[in-house]
Amino acid sequence: MPRPLAEPPTPGPAPASRAGRDRTRRADRRLGVRLLVAVGAGAAAAVPFALLLMLVEGTWPPLQRLDAGAARRLHELALDHAGWTATLRFLSDWVWDPATLRTAVALLTGWLLYRRAWRLAAWAATTAIGGALIGVLVKVVVERARPSLQDPVAQAPGYSFPSGHAMTATTSCAVLLLVLLPLVPRRWRGVCWAAAGISVLGVGFTRIALGVHWFSDVIGGWLLGGAVVVLTGWAFEAWRSDAGRPRTDVSEGLEPELTDERPEPEAYGTEPGSRDR
Repeated sequence: MPRPLAEPPTPGPAPASRAGRDRTRRADRRLGVRLLVAVGAGAAAAVPFALLLMLVEGTWPPLQRLDAGAARRLHELALDHAGWTATLRFLSDWVWDPATLRTAVALLTGWLLYRRAWRLAAWAATTAIGGALIGVLVKVVVERARPSLQDPVAQAPGYSFPSGHAMTATTSCAVLLLVLLPLVPRRWRGVCWAAAGISVLGVGFTRIALGVHWFSDVIGGWLLGGAVVVLTGWAFEAWRSDAGRPRTDVSEGLEPELTDERPEPEAYGTEPGSRDR
């Protein structure tokens, strides 16, 4: 009797090629180096921040008048409206407190690790931690005193420039936004951008209104935090290019593939722009 023909094997997923794995390893090594370089260059590469720092250190009279005028007017408003001041203190000390925002980023990073989005988790952690360390370093170097007002409505320890609240809000909101955007329907993404912008601006306003920071402290925190995000974002985008992934638009988030079952496979293939499905 003729022997029955064997059934052809069921095709399975093709194993990642050695070239693809090697390419991914090289991209990962470059990502680590680039993230460290981006954090280290955060303060030095921020040209607007550097100019502002020079004006602060040089006690430029127009800037001093702007700082003093804003502090005086908002302080008078805070003294005259106790309920409004209590709301500002609640927002500053709880909702937009650096500990609250850093906890949110830490939880997000843990979720990214659970999703095996290793590189995106590394970017989020590096941006948050690196930004915090740079802010502390600049404060120690500049040693600017906080506003000294009669009948203060709030107090804060440490030096004044740049505002740690403003810088943390900038880096944290950017991390949350750029990571989670791929999970948000397109019609709601404008709301997310608006919420992030209001949070960053609101943090700065509360710190000036409560009399614990100068106006230029807040501007410095925004500029320095933005510089850190831009530089670490550049490092992540360069890694995507090295790994063969397509360039992304900021409106899509840093890693649009986060909605996939495997957002960061072990290898991305040898063809530029290829993606595992």
